[in-house]
Amino acid sequence: MPTAGPRVLLRKMRDIMGERITAQARLDKIVSLIAANMVAEVCSIYLTRAGGWLELFATEGLNKSAVHTTRLKMGEGIVGDVALHGRALNLADAPTHPSFSYKPETGEDPYQSMLGVPITRGGRTLGVVAVQNRTHRLYDEEEVEALHTIAMLLAEMVVSGSLGELGEIDAGPRRDRPWRGQGVSFCEGIAVGRAVLHEPRVKIEKLIADDVNHERQRLDRAVAELREAIDAMLAAEDSVITGETRDVLETYRMFADDRGWLLKLREAVFTGLTAEAAVERVQNDMRARMARQTDSPLLDRLHDLDDLANRLLRHLAGRGVTSAQESLPSDAILFARSMGPAELLDYDRSKLKGLVLEEGSPTSHVAIVARALDIPLVGRVSSVIEQVEPGDWVIADGDTADIHIRPTHEVREAYRHKLALRAQRQATFAAQRLQPAVTTDGQRIRLMMNAGLKSDLPHLAETGAEGIGLFRTELQFMISSDMPRLGDLVGLYGAVLDAAGDDRVVFRTLDLGGDKVLPYVKTPTEENPAMGWRAIRVTLDRPALLRYQIRALLKAANGRDLDLMFPMVAEVDEFRQARVLVDREMDRLVRVGGIPPRKIRVGTMLEVPALAFQLPSLLAHTDFISVGSNDLAQFLFASDRGNPRLGNRYDVLSPPMLNCLKLIADQARGRGIPVTVCGEMAGRPVEAMALIGLGFRSLSMAPASVGPVKQMVLALDSSRVEALMDELLRGTAHSLREQLKQFAINERVPV
Repeated sequence: MPTAGPRVLLRKMRDIMGERITAQARLDKIVSLIAANMVAEVCSIYLTRAGGWLELFATEGLNKSAVHTTRLKMGEGIVGDVALHGRALNLADAPTHPSFSYKPETGEDPYQSMLGVPITRGGRTLGVVAVQNRTHRLYDEEEVEALHTIAMLLAEMVVSGSLGELGEIDAGPRRDRPWRGQGVSFCEGIAVGRAVLHEPRVKIEKLIADDVNHERQRLDRAVAELREAIDAMLAAEDSVITGETRDVLETYRMFADDRGWLLKLREAVFTGLTAEAAVERVQNDMRARMARQTDSPLLDRLHDLDDLANRLLRHLAGRGVTSAQESLPSDAILFARSMGPAELLDYDRSKLKGLVLEEGSPTSHVAIVARALDIPLVGRVSSVIEQVEPGDWVIADGDTADIHIRPTHEVREAYRHKLALRAQRQATFAAQRLQPAVTTDGQRIRLMMNAGLKSDLPHLAETGAEGIGLFRTELQFMISSDMPRLGDLVGLYGAVLDAAGDDRVVFRTLDLGGDKVLPYVKTPTEENPAMGWRAIRVTLDRPALLRYQIRALLKAANGRDLDLMFPMVAEVDEFRQARVLVDREMDRLVRVGGIPPRKIRVGTMLEVPALAFQLPSLLAHTDFISVGSNDLAQFLFASDRGNPRLGNRYDVLSPPMLNCLKLIADQARGRGIPVTVCGEMAGRPVEAMALIGLGFRSLSMAPASVGPVKQMVLALDSSRVEALMDELLRGTAHSLREQLKQFAINERVPV
């Protein structure tokens, strides 16, 4: 049994850590203290060196000459076994253990019992602290807990760099060196600025408690607040908490309600740690165990458990869940594991210069909003969160999907030149701004832009777009804290029409549901919200909401042309029901003496494959069609566009997708019904070239895409790409992307 409790041991540890002595002297004092406190004849500290070696750094009881001489491979000996598996070993007869390895230079022959505890941080093993005795004994639970607590303090010493004078220790990711990551480009552009974490870390300033009872009360209070917050999110019907998001929250609640978890936290506090240090210690232990259970279904929950611990730490620190309400640098580059579009819209867009995600998909709604805001976005950057510190200089290259954290002078200089070249390219686009988009064989291609906020309107003049082919009306609802007033909507829609002048504006009615939520509109829990109660399905079931919006659009038109369309229509009857509501609001406007639109055109989004099989009937009722390629591809391939595992599995430039699009283009042209592609593929030059080859002559895209697509159009012979598409569509290739790129190279078409 220890001669003194863990609290006394921690207080003495704190005194040693505060002394002005060398790192080696500090380690030597620590092993002597532990040995005396635990009545152990040996205490040793092993730390990791580059290459996975465990080196003896300090010992009390073994030969001093073995320090910085004895080395073990990961997995070698009992110490190596503890390090490899990230869990403690408590052995009464250590020499009989299968992993036992004899190192004669240490002089450990007489010792029989051994307790080894891993020194871990963030699930990564940094070393091992071990005690030994001559007698055959098992160390009791209090001794094991005490050594675990000491291991946490040693981990803090390692990662803080306070042992640096003893040579480089492999402490895992170094957040003080340049780092480069590779992801997937979700939105082009280059951002240079300072890192901001969407979910900020809480830096633990104090590890050892002054008042254990006070720390226990703080912990209990924070756990109660955490439970209440999770229960509120799960119970709130006005939030879309479904599918994977709900699974994550259920996991949070499971652990937040787990008595074993809470008991571990309290025991850690009882040893003398602060509440924050207790959370850190328990989470480190849990991560170390789970990370090595390669067959465990819990392995996928490591991120979720880290998120839970971080949430609890933020409750302890009294900080918000995200950085959206905090003061941002003027050149903020936001880092997140994942985000929804509403969360992105919470940030000050004048300061947000770039976005980096560990997960995500190019067709996810947050990516679409980022493109609408012209924010460079790189997604699927593995483990980037653990590499970055708030305030780090960052280069986020949305063109090449490279992320540079703490870049070197040479990298910064290279990007200075790249930004200069990019500015020259933008100048070329600007020079072509007023030039009509006409192919070399005389085909006029109408290039419009997508929008959704008042701040988007200046892009009309800047890009030379021929109108707005898709105005996402839900964004205005999403950024409001409550339902926008009718007068506010009339003002917004009127400003959009004013900015467009004689150019066309197509307003899409509310497309809510999925990951697009309103804090003031109740929505049900669904297993698959992407194919659930969303868009036209919501507004047909809540016709007052749709009529409210239509009323604002009709009033805003004020004698001008008005184009509106309905999203997510799956059958002609849904379109007819919605069209009836437009007619009723028109009748009402006339009755009250309002000024009706000069001309009203009512169209539909075609993004549900079922509607493509009703085209003859649909074309007899609609004034125009807009193809939403994102959802059309998602439903055509039964592939969740937000699932990172499926993000690259199916290509929109594959025969199934292109044949479906050709069917739509041919039938619409045959009936003289205008058709536009307003999904994401319209804004990428290679995909836009393919669409022209299928017969589409109207494309709508993010403002930043207008210049590159126009440059492609001006160099393209549409008849040649049409002939190529006719030939390629007869094949069975997974994708036609490479053939189209080669065509562009041969024809000198910039894509």
